[in-house]
Amino acid sequence: MQIVSRRLLIGAALFMSMSLVLPAQDGRYDEGGRYGRSGRFGRGGQYGVARGLVDRVQRDLRRAERFSRPRGREQERFYNATRHLSEFDRNLSRNKFDKDKLDEAIDDVKNVVEHNSLSPNERDALSRDLTDLRDLRRARGASY
Repeated sequence: MQIVSRRLLIGAALFMSMSLVLPAQDGRYDEGGRYGRSGRFGRGGQYGVARGLVDRVQRDLRRAERFSRPRGREQERFYNATRHLSEFDRNLSRNKFDKDKLDEAIDDVKNVVEHNSLSPNERDALSRDLTDLRDLRRARGASY
């Protein structure tokens, strides 16, 4: 009886500690793992969700770059896309939507998708990112 009680006590303690450690489901992601309207950053300002999209695209670019091990022109395409996304994000953090920087970033990501050697999964992820960036551009951040 005492062994069962100890196991029950240990199990309950583990369950309670895990519930404190694991993040809560707050509805920020939709079914596709994209950021919802609540914003990637709680205090992200006017363009919080747009900044979350930029963050996701940069992560996808880094992952694709890491798995493809690019050289020369391929590496330069990754660098350009990441740099222009960072410049666009910097402006968003100042509540300025710079459509020219976004256009440059879209062109750069498009070049990566069209001209770099990528796995099908990485190409699909970056293609989805391109669609989302174009939607952001079309909406000028209004619905983001």
